[in-house]
Amino acid sequence: VSDSDPQVTGHAPLPLRGSGDQDDRMIDVAEQFLVQARQLLAQESPANMVLIRGFGAYPSLATMQQAYGLTPVGIAGYPMYRGVARAVGMETPDTEYDLASETQLLTRLWHDTQADFFYVHVKKTDSAGEDGNFDLKVSLLEEADTYLPAITDLDPDVLIVTGDHSTPSTMGSHSWHPIPVAVASQRALPMPSATFDERGCSLGSLGHLPSSSLMVLALAHAGRLSKFGA
Repeated sequence: VSDSDPQVTGHAPLPLRGSGDQDDRMIDVAEQFLVQARQLLAQESPANMVLIRGFGAYPSLATMQQAYGLTPVGIAGYPMYRGVARAVGMETPDTEYDLASETQLLTRLWHDTQADFFYVHVKKTDSAGEDGNFDLKVSLLEEADTYLPAITDLDPDVLIVTGDHSTPSTMGSHSWHPIPVAVASQRALPMPSATFDERGCSLGSLGHLPSSSLMVLALAHAGRLSKFGA
C-alpha cells in the first residue's frame, strides 16, 4: 500500500493505492482511520491532519540467533527501530529514547542478562538533520559523545559506532553520502585519523564497504568466526 505522505511541503496528501486486490482491506481500514483523524484534528493548529507511510508486510527473515548464533538485545525508544530489532529476533525491553535512559538500560542488561549483542539506537540526531537544524544536530552529537565512556567502561569485545544513512542538515533529508564507521577492538587496526567523521574515516583501514558486510566484521573482530579453509 502506497503512502499518503507526498514528502513535499505544501502538497495535498496522496490517495492510498494498492498493488492488488489483497490490499483492499488494508486500504479500507487506513482510509477509515484518516477520516476519523481529520475529524478529531480539524480544529487543531498548526497540525490538523496526519500523514501515513511505511506500510509493509511482516518480513520472513532469519533471526540473529539463526544467522549468527547470537543472543541479541535491541535498545531503542523509537517505535520503528524497536520493530526492526524485533523482526530479526532481538529482545526489545521498554525504554524512552533519550540517551540517558538507553545507556542506563544497556548498563543494567549488560550485567543482568546472557545477551552477547547489544544494538543501541540514537534517533534525535536524524530528526535534527531532517529539520535542517545544524546547531541542534551538532549539540546532539556532542551529547552522544558524553555517553561513550559509560559504554566503553563495559569493556565490550567489539564496539561499532556508525549510522544507517546520512541526513545532512543542509539538505533536510536522507542522502546518498557515505557514513563513517568506527570499529574498536583489541583485534582492530588503529585508525590514523584522530577524528570520527566522513573525511577522517576515509583514511582508515576499512575503506568503503556495504553495510551488509558490517556484521561479518563485527563477528571477526569478536573472534566468533571459524577459520575458512586449511
